[in-house]
Amino acid sequence: MDPAVNVSVIYYSSTGTVFELAKAAATAAEKAGAEVRLRKVAELAPDEAIAANQGWSDHHATTQHIAVATLDDLEWADAILLGSPTRYGLPAAQLKQFIDTTGPLWAQGRLVDKVCSSFTATATAHGGQESTILAINNTFYHWGGIIVPPGYADPIQFQAGNPYGTSHVSQNGEIPPGQVELAAMDFQTRRVVDIAQRLRPERPLV
Repeated sequence: MDPAVNVSVIYYSSTGTVFELAKAAATAAEKAGAEVRLRKVAELAPDEAIAANQGWSDHHATTQHIAVATLDDLEWADAILLGSPTRYGLPAAQLKQFIDTTGPLWAQGRLVDKVCSSFTATATAHGGQESTILAINNTFYHWGGIIVPPGYADPIQFQAGNPYGTSHVSQNGEIPPGQVELAAMDFQTRRVVDIAQRLRPERPLV
């Protein structure tokens, strides 16, 4: 029996929308037989900014049990999914700060050939979903990662409509991801696990 694929789902979420997508990704990877690490990146915002937004404050409090991502989570993984809300068409600073710490792994070639994919959410329609995903993917190019998009490789994608990666419009945090978005996240993750399994070099069972 082949050893399980290692999958790291690493995300930033302020009020919980991207967290719901990340949880769906982690669940899908586990169901596909992968070993999974669900990790959030460190919060950079000051406490007073978080406290001023009830949704942000509530989510921050209820996800204290989620471990903070480290470089080991990237090195361990065969496949990496990164998720972030959009900030002016770009990933949030919290995720970018974590990405900026990966230089030592990059310099040693430790991220080459990782299977990579990304997902996002915006407050409004046309709020930068595709540009955020493409911005995250720029990192994967520099790592030498193998980018696996969902494409239109499953019927759910013709409902979700984003071949770049799963995305959701939250209407300023009022609408959580629905059945279509969660199904799209499920498909994207299963595709990532499948490709990672096919590409991964054989390694001995422990």
